[in-house]
Amino acid sequence: MKKIYLDNAATTPLDSRAFAKMEPYFLVNYGNASSIHALGQDARVALQNARETIAQSLHANPGEIIFTAGGTESDNLALAGVALREKTKRHIITSSVEHPAVLDTCHFLERLGYQVTYVPVSADGQVRVEDVAGAITDDTFLISIMHANNETGAINPIAEIGALARAKDILFHSDAVQ
Repeated sequence: MKKIYLDNAATTPLDSRAFAKMEPYFLVNYGNASSIHALGQDARVALQNARETIAQSLHANPGEIIFTAGGTESDNLALAGVALREKTKRHIITSSVEHPAVLDTCHFLERLGYQVTYVPVSADGQVRVEDVAGAITDDTFLISIMHANNETGAINPIAEIGALARAKDILFHSDAVQ
């Protein structure tokens, strides 16, 4: 009998369509894309083709597509990368209930001299747009609010928060892993 899992928040089985596309690279063409041998070069071509396909679908430059091993690494790279690139502003807004991947990166950035405002959540676990708006200063360069909380399932109003950020010319990041 096949087991059915109702909670896929922490881990989810690989979609069969994704597996079908990746199977040759798991079993036959498994070369390291950084290697100079033929198997590695075949993997490099496949990786570049994937990067170009994703870039095209996002209307981005292939050089802007970075593959990571998972959500934590992606959050770390996004937040630290943006912060360390920022030359003048030093203020970040996030929520008090973010995933540790975001909270730990914010704590790291605080040790480097960045100021982080941790907005609270409402009784139903959601970030309020007005709290984010009230936390914005002239020094704010980044807002990071998760889409859905991995513990409570609360869904945040990220479209509205994103619109607020866009109107204020502030970068917006959302951990949408869940």
